[in-house]
Amino acid sequence: MFFTQLIDQETSTYTYLLADEQSLEAVIIDSVYENADRDSLLIHEMGLKLKYIIDTHLHADHITGSGELRKRTGAKTAISQLANVPCVDWPLKNGDEIKFGHFSLKAIETPGHTNSCMSFYTEGMIFTGDVLLINGCGRTDFQQGDSQKMYESITQKIFTLPIDTKVYPGHDYKGLTYSTVAREKKYNPRIGDGKSLNEFQKIMSELKLTPPKKIDTAVPANKNCGNQLL
Repeated sequence: MFFTQLIDQETSTYTYLLADEQSLEAVIIDSVYENADRDSLLIHEMGLKLKYIIDTHLHADHITGSGELRKRTGAKTAISQLANVPCVDWPLKNGDEIKFGHFSLKAIETPGHTNSCMSFYTEGMIFTGDVLLINGCGRTDFQQGDSQKMYESITQKIFTLPIDTKVYPGHDYKGLTYSTVAREKKYNPRIGDGKSLNEFQKIMSELKLTPPKKIDTAVPANKNCGNQLL
């Protein structure tokens, strides 16, 4: 499998491009609107056939590039059906398999950061969006966030995967690129080392975070596949 990790410097958002090197069919996860030129050029230069443009959830900190990349490549967009995005081509359900060449991504509902969060698993890798981060996790104080659901998503779904599974998050703010289930299960300061639900909820309730800078424009645009509303 061809795999590359790209970053949006402004929002510290990771975008992932995966492709089958034989068929050249590809998928992209969590694209950013401002990087549509970069991403489409890379896809073109490698001769890839983009099949799906996937979002892990309805983002509040950036505008998705899904609509723009769909225009340029003809690929289909995909996001959880719980995001209620009318223009999406594939409203994903838990357990759906997104196939590209000889590979596939399994959609796993992992709510908590938002009600529409999904993680995607393939070949010993899981793309966790904003649910499980490296040494952290997503916030739970807006967009139907729920610390109990997040605790269950991480401990009952992600942490039950093989311990050598590589964890690729939606963001990192300290220059780290990936982790593993084993590392997060042991060392994650918010939810690792066997923390109880009560301990986790107390940690999350005391974060006192400011709202994302782009939430007022990003959420409406992302409900419209990244097309900004006039």
